[in-house]
Amino acid sequence: MLNYRTTVRPDQLNPLVDLPISIDNIINLVDAVIVTHLHLDHWDDTAKKVLPKGIKMFVQNEKDATEVRNAGFIDVEVLQEDTVFEDIQLIKTKGEHGRGEKLLKRAGLVCGVVFKHSTEKTLYVAGDTVWYEAIQEVIDTHKPEIIIVNGGDNQILELGSLVMGKEDILEVYKAAPNAKIISVHMEAVNHWTLSRDDLKSFINKKGISSHILVPDDGESFTF
Repeated sequence: MLNYRTTVRPDQLNPLVDLPISIDNIINLVDAVIVTHLHLDHWDDTAKKVLPKGIKMFVQNEKDATEVRNAGFIDVEVLQEDTVFEDIQLIKTKGEHGRGEKLLKRAGLVCGVVFKHSTEKTLYVAGDTVWYEAIQEVIDTHKPEIIIVNGGDNQILELGSLVMGKEDILEVYKAAPNAKIISVHMEAVNHWTLSRDDLKSFINKKGISSHILVPDDGESFTF
């Protein structure tokens, strides 16, 4: 398990920002929850407390399913490559939560998800992963029109990056130059090292700012 005290801002408690709307309003909009992995910035005591225990929960494997069930949730399903929820195909994808054997061992398993529906654009939520060959394979196979990446180049000291930095995001653009890429998970937890402004400056210099969106907290997009 990762220790968020071994970060660039160990004195700052996560999350660093408040929710843009109330938890109750969020829950009223939610039909199901996908937990890509059980790190505290994705699955914490507040989530266990406020989510209805009967809500549909999707997880990456049986180990995570056991932990979620132990928290009192009764409708827990392990994602597969052919999972269907309300006519939406959910395809579990691979991810690597960092680089190097030592960091990957500490970070543990993670996943992403491709969403497909006959009348909607294909969406790929990459999750907590760096760029590597499996991301290229997902893009080549499913040809997503919208890709959400967790940017911020979050790091554990002396071990390196846990999620995508600006060069990783550039690789995503090269693999899917016609897609809209949205970089989220930025400046929200204490181990970020890539700011929104730095990423915006980078993509402006590369001439790809129309392809990569860097939302402010609470900002939304419609495609």
